[in-house]
Amino acid sequence: MGYRNVDGPQGKRIIATEPETAPLVVKLFEWYSTGEYSLKDVTGKAKEAGLRFRRSGRAFPVSAVHKILRNPFYKGQSMWSDRLYDGKHEPLVSSDLWDAVQNALDHKNASKHRRVKHDFAFSGLIACGHCGCSLVGEIKKGKYVYYHCTGYKGKCPEPYTREEVLSDQFAGLLDRLTFDDEVLGWVTSALRESHVEEKVFREESIARLRADVDTLQRRIDQMYLDKLDGLIDAEFFERKSQEWRELQGRAQRAIQAHQLADQSYLEEGAQLLELAQQAGSLFRKQAPREQRRLLNFLLSNCSWRDGQLSANYRKPFDLLASVVIEDHAKSPSMGAMERKSSIWLGREDSNLRMSDPKSDALPLGDAPAWAAKRCEYTRARGCPTG
Repeated sequence: MGYRNVDGPQGKRIIATEPETAPLVVKLFEWYSTGEYSLKDVTGKAKEAGLRFRRSGRAFPVSAVHKILRNPFYKGQSMWSDRLYDGKHEPLVSSDLWDAVQNALDHKNASKHRRVKHDFAFSGLIACGHCGCSLVGEIKKGKYVYYHCTGYKGKCPEPYTREEVLSDQFAGLLDRLTFDDEVLGWVTSALRESHVEEKVFREESIARLRADVDTLQRRIDQMYLDKLDGLIDAEFFERKSQEWRELQGRAQRAIQAHQLADQSYLEEGAQLLELAQQAGSLFRKQAPREQRRLLNFLLSNCSWRDGQLSANYRKPFDLLASVVIEDHAKSPSMGAMERKSSIWLGREDSNLRMSDPKSDALPLGDAPAWAAKRCEYTRARGCPTG
C-alpha cells in the first residue's frame, strides 16, 4: 500500500509512490508516533480518511495497519533472507519517524498508566512527585474532576487536586513563552541571518557525504573485480560489500535529512515562534485531547508535589523561555539591542526547570543555538495548532 509498479527507463519495471494512497500511509505513521492513539484509533482514522484495499474496497483491519507500521519497506529498506537491504525505491517516511513508531509499538503495553473511561486532559501526563506514579482523573459528585496518584507503589501522601488548579499552573507555564513584538522581530531577524550560515554548513556536509558514497562505491566495484579474478572469495565479498552498502545507506539518509532540513528551516522556525506566542491562549481554548497534545509537544517531565507543578520545556522552547525571562529581568534603562545581545550571549547549557513559576532566577541555555536549531520532531509529530 502506497506504492505501485510502473514502467521505468529501458522498459524495466520500477517501484514508484502512489499519489492517492502514499499520503494516507504517511499519516498512519504520523498519527501513531504521537503516542495519543491506539492501533484501533489509527485504524478508525484511516477508514475515515478513505484508506481501503485496492481490489475489495474494504477498510483496513487493525492487523493490516499493524503490519504496515512494522514494515521497513516504508523507510526505504527491504528484507531478504532475514537481512535488511537498502532499496532503490523512494521512502515514504524518515528513519527517525519509523524508529519513533517502532518505539511506540514496543512500549505501548509496557505503560503503567491506568486506562480511564473519560477523556481527562492530564491523566497519564503528570507523575507524582512523591512516588513517581501517574496522576489520573476522577469525577466527584458527577461534575467535579479531581486528580490523584494511582498509588501503584503503595499509599501516597499526595492529596486530591482539582483539575482547575492543574490547568491554571499549566497555563502559567505556557504564558511564559509569550514575548512582545520587539523580541519577535529580533528573533525572526536572527533566524533569517542564521539560515545563511546553516545553508553553507549543510551544503558542505552534503558534499562530504556524497564524496563518501562515491568512495565506498569505488571500493565495492574494485572488490567485485577482485572476486571475479579470484583474489578474494565470495563470502568475504558479501560481508564487506554489505558493510559498505550500509555505510552508503547511512550517508544517503544523512544527505536526505540535510536537504529536508534546509527546505523547511525558516518555515518551521516561524511556526515555532507563532506557536510559542499563542501557547497560553491556545491551551485555554482547547478540548482535553488537544490540551494534552499541546503539553506533550511543549513540555516534558511534568510532576506534581504538594500543590506545585514542575516541568521542563522541550527544546527549543527552553531557550525561548530563557530569552523572555531574561528580557523581563533586564533594566528598562538598557537599549533594546543591548538587552537582546546580553540575553543571546548565553551561558552553559542546562535544563530549564520550572519548579517555581514565580521565580525569574532560572538558568539560561546556549541561546544562539535556538536560531540554528533544526526541529525535526515537528515533521514527525505535526503542528499542535493543526
